[in-house]
Amino acid sequence: MLGILRQRAIDGGLAASTLRRTRFALVSARSYAAGAKEMTVRDALNSAIDEEMSADPKVFVMGEEVGQYQGAYKITKGLLEKYGPERVYDTPITEAGFTGIGVGAAYAGLKPVVEFMTFNFSMQAIDHIINSAAKSNYMSAGQINVPIVFRGPNGAAAGVGAQHSQCYAAWYASVPGLKVLAPYSAEDARGLLKAAIRDPDPVVFLENELLYGESFPISEEALDSSFCLPIGKAKIEREGKDVTIVTFSKMVGFALKAAEKLAEEGISAEVINLRSIRPLDRATINASVRKTSRLVTVEEGFPQHGVCAEICASVVEESFSYLDAPVERIAGADVPMPYAANLERLALPQIEDIVRASKRACYRSK
Repeated sequence: MLGILRQRAIDGGLAASTLRRTRFALVSARSYAAGAKEMTVRDALNSAIDEEMSADPKVFVMGEEVGQYQGAYKITKGLLEKYGPERVYDTPITEAGFTGIGVGAAYAGLKPVVEFMTFNFSMQAIDHIINSAAKSNYMSAGQINVPIVFRGPNGAAAGVGAQHSQCYAAWYASVPGLKVLAPYSAEDARGLLKAAIRDPDPVVFLENELLYGESFPISEEALDSSFCLPIGKAKIEREGKDVTIVTFSKMVGFALKAAEKLAEEGISAEVINLRSIRPLDRATINASVRKTSRLVTVEEGFPQHGVCAEICASVVEESFSYLDAPVERIAGADVPMPYAANLERLALPQIEDIVRASKRACYRSK
């Protein structure tokens, strides 16, 4: 079907915007065939960058160790050899410097993909991200576009302490002018990163270090070089009727495992993978809550002023009369991340926390 639509677009009979909307509709309706191929999140990100660099000579990569070392997490593996040092730039350890250069390149019409070895280091460059990248389109009355992607691992990893474990989803999602994406699966990573690189506005792309090596089923369509996911659209990972669980990134996997445990006790949980933090798919969230009448939100970040707080506020504002129980909010502990492994586990949401909160919302807790 997409082949027919492409041909019509080429012949001038179908607008490109219509083709994109149709593709997104087909993507959202897709289901996996038996024996589907699998891909790691690392390979999904690598292939997305590779294909976008191949398709558009304006796309280039820059960051610490992205070239000769092939990336701290090997996301940029093979790109230096394929595209050369003019499009894969190894930078000094100066986030403020190379981020500013990237924003300037975007002003000039290039499409930089800026890698932070961890988003904790983006704090060194936050003025460029917020005051330069995010605000320039508005302040220039639409005359300046800033097509740049800031990507890298976000949130807690394992045993890296308080300074390397923060989740920046709420930080950047509070800023008008930025788009903020957080993939979970390989298909999320591939489709969303392609969308981010093609987008005319600055995109903060929050990955998770612990997901890089995980493999996920991936459809044939998602392996196509033209594949792209819509920014601002959540995905219902599992349908249910008793309680809605909304989360993003690594916590999607935790929510799905919690849903399996809840099913053993007769509770049908609907799991929503946000994919996009800003813009936030309020319509999908509220439609689900109006069906289940209960809401549980999950994030690894701090509870105060968090993504979960925004979701709860949206549901209370738009769907309060549908609620049969108080909303439940699960977040990281309101403390700097401990280094000790046992304390680190206590500071982060766990599967059993999601199960308990869901049972409370369903009045099934003991």
